[in-house]
Amino acid sequence: MTSPSIPRSLRDQVKRRAGFRCEYCRTAEWLSGIEGEIDHIIPRSEGGSSDLENLCYACTACNGYKQAKTSAIDPLSKTLVHLFHPRKHVWEENFAWSDDTLRIIGLTPVGRATVEGLRLNHPLAVSARTIWSRVGYHPPPEDGNDSQTSGK
Repeated sequence: MTSPSIPRSLRDQVKRRAGFRCEYCRTAEWLSGIEGEIDHIIPRSEGGSSDLENLCYACTACNGYKQAKTSAIDPLSKTLVHLFHPRKHVWEENFAWSDDTLRIIGLTPVGRATVEGLRLNHPLAVSARTIWSRVGYHPPPEDGNDSQTSGK
């Protein structure tokens, strides 16, 4: 959930840097119709700050599933690994779209643990991607440039 203690100007910076897309599942704010939330990558409860480098833009689903998690089990190795960190990791190095582009595939232990821990392929997300794909709005552009990006 977006913290009221984060100044509006900082929230706007985080949103713009993310291209108004969730930094975990890549869902665009304009496409979902729901404003995203500011996520503390390292939760405040674990000493995380409210500085720009510890904040990311997340859809309500990803932020809700993440909560205060910083790690999850990699389903392949069965080991506990850190979740994807949008400031330290590159999305394309950790994730790819399935052949039908409806599911996010974890390519690394971090990617796989994040897919599972944040439920990036929960049924409603896959259903939404199916519809968006049929009308040409999915998958999102890799460079984040999207003519529909919100400018609020």
